Amino acid sequence: MAELQFHNEATVVASARPNRWDLVAFPLIVGLIALAAFGGHETMKPLAELKEPVVSLNPIHLPEYALRTVLRMLAAMVGSLIFTFIYATIAAKSRRAEKLLVPILDILQSVPILGYISFTVTFFLSLFPGRVLGAEFAVIFAVFTSQAWNMTFSFYQSLRTVPRDLEEASRNFQLSSWRRFWKLEVPFAMPGLIWNMMMSASGGWFFVVAAEAITVGDKTITLPGIGAYLARALDEKSLAAVGWVVLTMIVVIVAYDQLMFRPLVAWADKFRFEQTAAQTVPQSWVLDLMQRARLFRWLLTPFPGLIDLFLRFRLPLPRPGRRMRVPVTQNTTKVFDAIWYVLILALAVYIVYRAASYVASGVGWADVWTAVRFGIYTLIRVAVLIAISSLVWVPIGVLIGLRPRLAEKIQPLAQFLAAFPANLLFPVFVVGIVYFNANADIWTSPLIVLGTQWYILFNVIAGATAYPTDLREAATNFRVRRWQWWREAMLPGVFPYFITGAITASGGAWNASIVAESVSWGKTTITAHGLGAYIAQATSAGDFPRLVLGITVMSLMVTLFNRLIWRPLYRYAEERTRLD
Repeated sequence: MAELQFHNEATVVASARPNRWDLVAFPLIVGLIALAAFGGHETMKPLAELKEPVVSLNPIHLPEYALRTVLRMLAAMVGSLIFTFIYATIAAKSRRAEKLLVPILDILQSVPILGYISFTVTFFLSLFPGRVLGAEFAVIFAVFTSQAWNMTFSFYQSLRTVPRDLEEASRNFQLSSWRRFWKLEVPFAMPGLIWNMMMSASGGWFFVVAAEAITVGDKTITLPGIGAYLARALDEKSLAAVGWVVLTMIVVIVAYDQLMFRPLVAWADKFRFEQTAAQTVPQSWVLDLMQRARLFRWLLTPFPGLIDLFLRFRLPLPRPGRRMRVPVTQNTTKVFDAIWYVLILALAVYIVYRAASYVASGVGWADVWTAVRFGIYTLIRVAVLIAISSLVWVPIGVLIGLRPRLAEKIQPLAQFLAAFPANLLFPVFVVGIVYFNANADIWTSPLIVLGTQWYILFNVIAGATAYPTDLREAATNFRVRRWQWWREAMLPGVFPYFITGAITASGGAWNASIVAESVSWGKTTITAHGLGAYIAQATSAGDFPRLVLGITVMSLMVTLFNRLIWRPLYRYAEERTRLD
């Protein structure tokens, strides 16, 4: 017995000793903590210390600028995750809340970030007067608004399409609503959510360029970062500086692909909904390091007890799409529904009235007609470009998603292309349009979809990745091939994910139109007819009545388009293409 006890104690001591994996894990953890501490310290400086020029084009400063930008984007990502879990859960589980929250989400993703960033900068600077922290929060909020909406749509779609047999199993195991949320619904949604997090991180680069260096009227706020560096490089027409930005972005994207997203994809593979094992499993050296290094095991030792305590916490959550159990009759429920809808309608009428009153003080009916006409031009561009993008990227996304090894190789490239700011292509388009005397209304249109088409690709990859292997094997055994395979097997399987990607791509395209319909290179500016150019010109001029008018028209058009086209398709996906 003494010998056995001595052996057990020796085993415990040996398991606590560092191994060769800890030689890599320890400097990696210390380095990441040191970088985060340095970046956080810089945000606490007084605003007066940001002396002109805030950004130097000397490439030796780019590592620091990259660190500052990445920390802002990570802070926005954390905020987006918290928002996603709260907002999407309430919208998916409460029928009455859904009637209000989903239209609000449509409006939020359609309201142009660059249209209201002028208001948010002033707001956050007033919260932290004289501190860099206020400007930092303004940038983080701008990036948050470019990341949160597609993540929320993805999580909402997943909660609405949880297979019914899994819900029955959770009820048979008598899981509480809170425990079912973390044990069933979050894991089921995780594969799609992670791919949308990748898209959010990549899409944030497009807006960080504008957020880190913004001019509203005669006021300019500039923060050190890759976005501000790129903005100054474009202003000074420095192609060498643009090249350094591209190189830095490649390094940063590869770094957070290897350190964050690749481990998450490999970890989330265990949440696939299937009854047979996957033929190939995604790999990540970071995940292997975390599983083998004893340092990570030692750091995570206190967490299992905390996680168990967290899961035991009781928070009553209704089931998706079902009413909460309250002792009321059907007539009483109808009365409550009617009152709720009347309140929503009254709120909408009040908001429209206030916006119309403000706009009427500075514009006339001719301006309203101009904004509506320009909105129709932009609507046609967005609809045509989304249709073309769908025809191109749905087959490619399925091809990548069904081959995990190929997905591992394509993933960093797709992230880089999605993160590549369309601003860098402005000079090419401006020079080409001027040289060939081309039609700006046509040839500026591709700039609208360059940064948003990836929402479709990433969501389709997520759908194909989550497609159960047993269903693929069944289609093979029944010799379902070619067009029948697409029509009866794969397209229904990825359809809910495609709808999520198309909705967010459409909203992103409307946002991108603000910078894509009015492009500059030096002193040469090319402007197309569209609502995006209308809003951009109103923002630059500080013309707030026309700015509010443009934002209102854009929000109404996007909301109507979503209500008439995307929402019916969403309901079809929920009812007809669930993995049941």
